[in-house]
Amino acid sequence: MKNLWNPITIKERVVKNRLVMAPMTRSRAKGNGVPSKLMSKYYQQRASMGLIITEGIQPSAVGQGYLYTPGIYTEEQIIGWQEITNAVHQQEGTIFFQLMHVGRISHPDNVKGLQAQAPSAIAPTEEIFTGNGMQAIPVPLEMTKEDIKMTVDDFRLAAKNAIQAGTDGVEIHSANGYLLHQFLGENSNIRTDEYGGSIKNRVRFVLEVAQAVAAEIGADKTGIRISPMNQLGGVDEGNAGKQLYSYLVSELAKLDLAYLHMMYVSHEDSLLKDIRTAWPNVLIINRPSRPVDQIDFDIVNGNAEMVSVGTLALANPDLVERLKTGKPLNQPHPETFYGNEGEVGYTDYPFL
Repeated sequence: MKNLWNPITIKERVVKNRLVMAPMTRSRAKGNGVPSKLMSKYYQQRASMGLIITEGIQPSAVGQGYLYTPGIYTEEQIIGWQEITNAVHQQEGTIFFQLMHVGRISHPDNVKGLQAQAPSAIAPTEEIFTGNGMQAIPVPLEMTKEDIKMTVDDFRLAAKNAIQAGTDGVEIHSANGYLLHQFLGENSNIRTDEYGGSIKNRVRFVLEVAQAVAAEIGADKTGIRISPMNQLGGVDEGNAGKQLYSYLVSELAKLDLAYLHMMYVSHEDSLLKDIRTAWPNVLIINRPSRPVDQIDFDIVNGNAEMVSVGTLALANPDLVERLKTGKPLNQPHPETFYGNEGEVGYTDYPFL
């Protein structure tokens, strides 16, 4: 896997290798969205990765969906994140905050009675874990144009706060069934105004968020994540999904962002080729089903400059060293992925 260990420049920032820690929700923050002390240790342990992308961080109170996820919209939250960025930088690591608004993937029990917002008043046919157990996700409020404008501004302010908290940059979450992805979906967005209908209209909100964030903190500190046709959260881009993503990426390319991070589960090689051709900067690919001995497949084949991994990094704080030396890997424990109090399943995975 020698291709993984070459340094790479993301804009003007040199990172030490091409292995990325993918964003993973862990639900270890305090009830008010302030990062816990243990989160500093968790991220610092994994600072040997070329790039750490944090778990999703809500840009506003209504942007939260799951219990005990962190925010970046209050002063106390900013201070909490400063401890984490300091810890990572002490180990010469690079860290980007992922800004995630869940949209309709929420429940009032988890967000102090707030009703979720989404492009259209359509609920996913899914359940969500709450303090009262698993519950059906209710119908969200359809966002007004003023709601859309405010949400764009929430992302902009969250990015500004993230830089204040010491992050090296931010990743906009436009994937996996959450708010920005919901605007892209043919079945989750049935609006009849300029934010719905045509491909150009459905990508409008994503582009407005990206433009606002890049204008606030700089395009060189802004990345974005997409997940073409994976249908997580019940979002289906429809038969025009390939054309939608080709258009979206070509428009994002005009913003000259730091990187594009793509979860790629499609077997549509032509779409990958189109995106690779349209995207001029660093491309990060995440393939959840890729065998460990083929992690560098997309780098070797020229599909991407970097690759991201999830549970491998979760279970192996020293993943870089293990892969370099061919040592056995720790196995993840799914029952401790979310909301477990203390170090068990979080910061107690052994080093070599």
